[in-house]
Amino acid sequence: MVHALATVVRKMSAIPPAPSRLCPVCSVPEPIEAGERVWPLDWRCRNCGHHLPVQNGIPMLAPELANTISGFDPASFELLASVEATYFWFVARNELIVALANRFFPGAKDLLEIGCGNGAVLRSLAGSKKWLRLVGSDLHPTGLLNARNRVPEAEFIQMDATRVSAQNAFDLIGAFDVLEHVSDDEGALRSLRRAIAPRGGIIIAVPQHPWLWSREDEIGHHVRRYRRGELEEKLNRNGFVVMFSSSFVSVLLPLMIASRVVSRVRGAHAEREVTIAPVANRVLLSMLRAEVRSTLAGMRWPVGGSRVVVAYAGPDRL
Repeated sequence: MVHALATVVRKMSAIPPAPSRLCPVCSVPEPIEAGERVWPLDWRCRNCGHHLPVQNGIPMLAPELANTISGFDPASFELLASVEATYFWFVARNELIVALANRFFPGAKDLLEIGCGNGAVLRSLAGSKKWLRLVGSDLHPTGLLNARNRVPEAEFIQMDATRVSAQNAFDLIGAFDVLEHVSDDEGALRSLRRAIAPRGGIIIAVPQHPWLWSREDEIGHHVRRYRRGELEEKLNRNGFVVMFSSSFVSVLLPLMIASRVVSRVRGAHAEREVTIAPVANRVLLSMLRAEVRSTLAGMRWPVGGSRVVVAYAGPDRL
């Protein structure tokens, strides 16, 4: 017990490891200097000489995957961009994410969002406090162009979630409805953990309950819906300590189930999923906001369309 305590004290008093970028070809680390972009547009690896390709001002760390439909259809970005600012589900989810970030990581200064898409969540987080560094990434550069317009103060990179080319670089990493698109989700978690700075952590949102699987999941190129407890188990296995976990979209679960039944009869369509009358949208938003308030007050919902989890990097990252 005394030895363990001494180890923790020694780690806490040690100089924290410097944030580094990793070459996507040779993986050799290179320090990220204060005030410098994580990935400068003219960057060249000092070890192997690799030079990052740049497309429309966005560094491409995994250009071979940029135009694939692996995990997500790039054509969906424009549809989502037209509704994200007002659609009840996006608005309430963003409010929950911002509140959790402020509660569990009040001192965070460096943020990376994996799979940021059009930048809707990143915009909400950017407006919630002053950050030293905001970085948005996505496999598909299509959404990153929209995100750059929404969050001009952020840096954007094209990157594979299973190969995050940074270490000890971010106090907070967000992955919001991303992991369900990734076949090797545990590989992605290990990659994200390496990129987290000491005392940092992660907020993740994923679709929940395999029994809710429907044609909508297939249209969305989901690999899975998570069973209750599955994400927490995977986080624990890969060096994280879960601090918060709850379902989301719980009060609207009966409506969600009914919608799935209707879609089986009428056929699923991506545009129909996010098309709603303004009055209905306001009513559903007020219901989800009430759920968010209850969650932040301590309520933990056992079932719901989504699962939201907050975790710290494990004790060896102190």
